[in-house]
Amino acid sequence: MKKKQNVMIKGTKEGLTLHLNDQCSFEELKQELEEKLTAHYPETEDTPLITVNIQTGNRYVTPQQTEELKDIVRQKKKLVVDEVSSNVMAKSDVEDLLSQRNIHTLAGIIRSGQVVEAPGDLLIIGDVNPGGTVLAVGNIFVLGSLRGIAHAGIEGNHQAVIVASKMVPSQLRISDCLNRAPDRFDDGDQLEMECAYIDETNQIVVDRLQVLKHLRPNITSFKGGR
Repeated sequence: MKKKQNVMIKGTKEGLTLHLNDQCSFEELKQELEEKLTAHYPETEDTPLITVNIQTGNRYVTPQQTEELKDIVRQKKKLVVDEVSSNVMAKSDVEDLLSQRNIHTLAGIIRSGQVVEAPGDLLIIGDVNPGGTVLAVGNIFVLGSLRGIAHAGIEGNHQAVIVASKMVPSQLRISDCLNRAPDRFDDGDQLEMECAYIDETNQIVVDRLQVLKHLRPNITSFKGGR
């Protein structure tokens, strides 16, 4: 009977993809990986650098095991690891991901000196007073007056938006873009909710809330309406 291969190597336009068996022991996997790389990829001075992606299938690999796999590939000086991917995640990683996708709700006034931060989207039911600060990894929604500082997408999400019933902030930030309360922000009558987003010129723009339907069609998974 032909022995099942624990390591399958496929060439792509980007380099090599290593498909690793997720049923064998990790020690068997490492041994075969080292043997195959040595047998199939002898190095010479003229050998070009090759990018390698490692796919571990349904095997969860710890950070230490990930480094062990990378080290085996790196022993071949012409092979460079680009990514190690798996179909499974640690429970803690899943919980972090879910928390980032949740909307964290706070009812009340954010007063001067108060800082509120959320790992996902943030919904404030109330005002954000001058001197108050709201931060979110995702989007920020204020059902009230936004007069303080709002920073959405704090981990680099340029698609994040800021929405407020009354948009009169002292400062708006989205990802690494900053808008220091331009002249259009005044205390006059604002008849409809507004949103702030990063446009194609990498500037923060404030517009009617209705534009989000076209600019950020995936901002909600709600089905229905027109």
